[in-house]
Amino acid sequence: MLFQNKFSFADCIGSHTILYGETDTKKTYYTAKFIQFLIETKMVNPKQISILDFAPPKESIKNIKIGGKISDFYEKSLVCNNLNFEGEIIPPRLNSMNVEELYKIACKNFKKTYKILKIFNVDPTEILIINDISIYLHIGNKKMLIDSIKKSRTFFGNSYYGSSILNNFATHFNLREKRIVEYLVRKMDYAYCTE
Repeated sequence: MLFQNKFSFADCIGSHTILYGETDTKKTYYTAKFIQFLIETKMVNPKQISILDFAPPKESIKNIKIGGKISDFYEKSLVCNNLNFEGEIIPPRLNSMNVEELYKIACKNFKKTYKILKIFNVDPTEILIINDISIYLHIGNKKMLIDSIKKSRTFFGNSYYGSSILNNFATHFNLREKRIVEYLVRKMDYAYCTE
């Protein structure tokens, strides 16, 4: 389903929702706005909102705008149950020169994202927010991700799904990412393409 500006945040409460699409299509922005809606309109206790922010810092690499944290768009999200890891996520395709480097970076990212996903699974909250799911999916297990999502009554996440950051040595990597995002989309109650 194509994303429309008139979609209702209210419909997303009690449902599992994903936004997916190209870089720089406001996926993180709308995810942050959903958190704002929960806190400021629905008066949800911020500690019932777990945020797993897998996105790299906002930057422009090779003329492609990528990344951005939820707190860049809604600072008050920092009062939520933010599950953090040490260091930063590194975009693998834009920071590697060959397949070996690509998977080395993806493995480092996976270890960070897997760690906080496990923490969430031990003590889940009613609401789960995940920014930039594809970072986990580069190597991560889709079943573990789905099981984590099912632990929450409300899930709202976003994922890269496009062709702007492809490169010639990452064909298998790109294909796996695309297929798993498509699988995840089929498992959601609502899925919106932001392109």
